Amino acid sequence: MLTPLRSLLAACLLLLLPGSQAWSPRYNNGFHYQDISHGNGNGEIYFNGVRLLVESPEISVSASRGSSVTLPCHFHYEPEPSAPRRTRVKWSWLPANTVSAPVSLQALAMETEVMVAMGNRHRSYGSFKGRVRLRRSAPGDMSLVINELQLNDTGRYRCEVIDGLEDESVTVDLEMRGVVFPYFSQKGRYLFNFFEAKQACKDQEATLATFEQLFTAWDEGLDWCNAGWLADGTVQYPITAPRDGCGGDDLAPGLRNYGQRHRLLHHYDSFCFSASVKGTVYFLKHHTKLNFTEAVQACASDGSQIAKVGQMYAAWRLMGLDRCDAGWLADGSVRYPITKARANCGPPKPGVRSFGFPPLSLKFAVYCYR
Repeated sequence: MLTPLRSLLAACLLLLLPGSQAWSPRYNNGFHYQDISHGNGNGEIYFNGVRLLVESPEISVSASRGSSVTLPCHFHYEPEPSAPRRTRVKWSWLPANTVSAPVSLQALAMETEVMVAMGNRHRSYGSFKGRVRLRRSAPGDMSLVINELQLNDTGRYRCEVIDGLEDESVTVDLEMRGVVFPYFSQKGRYLFNFFEAKQACKDQEATLATFEQLFTAWDEGLDWCNAGWLADGTVQYPITAPRDGCGGDDLAPGLRNYGQRHRLLHHYDSFCFSASVKGTVYFLKHHTKLNFTEAVQACASDGSQIAKVGQMYAAWRLMGLDRCDAGWLADGSVRYPITKARANCGPPKPGVRSFGFPPLSLKFAVYCYR
């Protein structure tokens, strides 16, 4: 009774042997693959037919907060198939503070799904839900349109097109146009741990700056001799004019880097990033100077609210706000924005001038936001 069973088992094993010529069913997706028996001996098969190509004409795109942006992604085949194929596209996102070149396996594991689509069906996820769509302006166009851009949308986006066993992708970096500014506690320097620094930026309508954003700010002339937290948990500061006390005058200009610091135990200032705002920051014309409480009330009486530091920096840098009058801001600091440097308006370079955090009883003007 065992002999027929052994014969049957032997026949089954023969079908599974690499050298077997026995017929086996195959999935046909229109691509052509060599038989596994002609592979490299490690179970790898070689693709020798239609080729799927995924491309983007731009590796980096910049946009303003609150606007819409399109991240380009197109696919095609070589040679072109005679009939339309059923493809699936997936867009995913890697936050700016985890982006590096090349992207590590650990970073890839942190990718978040933005949108998946097949045919006319699609689904978006998380904070992107309801804000994203595919452009589809032409065959093969899988470009991602993001509406109502948020500060945290910056990062690297991956467009992945899948057709059967074929899977190709391309990445596009999204950068937010904005401005980096140093920020410290009302109580003094070097008092923020990482989480407090993050919250301090958020309170001023900003986010912790990324390394790339701080590098761009340094390249554009930012010089600040106080170390601050960045979004990746490192502590750095930008120096354009080397000098004693700022790393030494024998070092080249650049970002001074303290590396990763303990996010709870170590304390520094912060570098914040603010992008354009939907509203308007303006100098409130008032017949008298105001203390802080009066300034808050004056903005409210004008149908607005007292402006935040991030809003002033964005209005200065991106909207050309220029006023040589010191005024209260929401955090209790006193500042004024200068785009055209001139006599009696501070240093000979454009910038947001700061009086720090004077006693709240002192009298100044006020900047409002509507």
